[in-house]
Amino acid sequence: MNRMFAIIEREMRKFFRSPTLMIMSLMMPILQLIIMGNAFGGKIVGAKVAVVDYDHGPEAVKIREGFDAIAVNIKTFTTVNYDNELQAREDVRTGKVDGAVIIPAQYSRRVYAQDAPKIGFVVDNTDQFTSGSLEGEMQDLVTALTTPAIQPRIASTVALEIVELYPYVGYMKFLLPACIALAMYISVMIGGGMLYIDDKARGVHEGYLVTPITRLELVMGLNVAGAIKAVLSGICLTVIGSLMAGLGIIFHPVTMLEVLALIFVTALAFNGMMFLLMVRVDDPLVPRAMFGVLNLLLFYPSGAMYPITAFPVWLRALSVVDPFTYAIHGFKSIILKDGGFVSIQFDLLFLFVFGMGTLLLATPLFKRTL
Repeated sequence: MNRMFAIIEREMRKFFRSPTLMIMSLMMPILQLIIMGNAFGGKIVGAKVAVVDYDHGPEAVKIREGFDAIAVNIKTFTTVNYDNELQAREDVRTGKVDGAVIIPAQYSRRVYAQDAPKIGFVVDNTDQFTSGSLEGEMQDLVTALTTPAIQPRIASTVALEIVELYPYVGYMKFLLPACIALAMYISVMIGGGMLYIDDKARGVHEGYLVTPITRLELVMGLNVAGAIKAVLSGICLTVIGSLMAGLGIIFHPVTMLEVLALIFVTALAFNGMMFLLMVRVDDPLVPRAMFGVLNLLLFYPSGAMYPITAFPVWLRALSVVDPFTYAIHGFKSIILKDGGFVSIQFDLLFLFVFGMGTLLLATPLFKRTL
């Protein structure tokens, strides 16, 4: 045990003597949380919509009042008056405005006559996020305009009442579990895989091999040190990310223990997987080349950004054996849903078994000789 702890101490001393390495292993997930959390999670504000009013009747005035209410309150878009429909369409096409509303002539008369009145809305659908937001606001406005002031005694339509189980989850909060797992993966990749291969290339492991230390002690010492680095990264990112996203739930004692347990088994699984992949590698360029490939194969099919149910069958099969899938599901269940231990018990079991299994596979592959 003393020899194993000596290896752990050596690895940790080397890690703490390189603050740049520690900072960089956390910098990418934090930047991803900040930039992507705001870039993809924000709402459209300040878009420009052209209005071509050929009617100028009382019902057209109601539409324009609805536009003014949107501009003052939620500020999704502001309106610009146009006299020419062709010019409005051209400006949408060239990007000068984000959409154009066409109120046809005789619109008010057709409303009063109940003669299927229609409003035209021209959008640039190459930008689906902006066009989707504008279409949603326009649909809400049209629904409000068609709702009668006095409701009939017998409902002519069926209403859908949506009940949300949790408070509003911003995109930064949604992205936090993925960023925690990514920070731990980067820490294992840089502080475990790359340093391990670099030590082999520099001849450091030759010093281990002339000592009476056993193969198991070497494997356990290297992996425990790598797991500790990943645990530290996971804790730091959890605390920093929760403060940035406004999540105070992790500071509850029970939740804190659940998160720590999940961080521990995730570190074990990631480090065991990385050690199994690198145990026979000697070229220091290999882990650097594998970094992007592994990130693509493991991170995105895990449901971190998009639901797994949207994947094809072969990609869903990959997500079943992907430790990222269970780590991110566990962090979401605790941090976002406060699901308790019951919601993560299978995640904990899978990650623990996966980590121990990869270590058991890697141990006989570890060369005790030069």
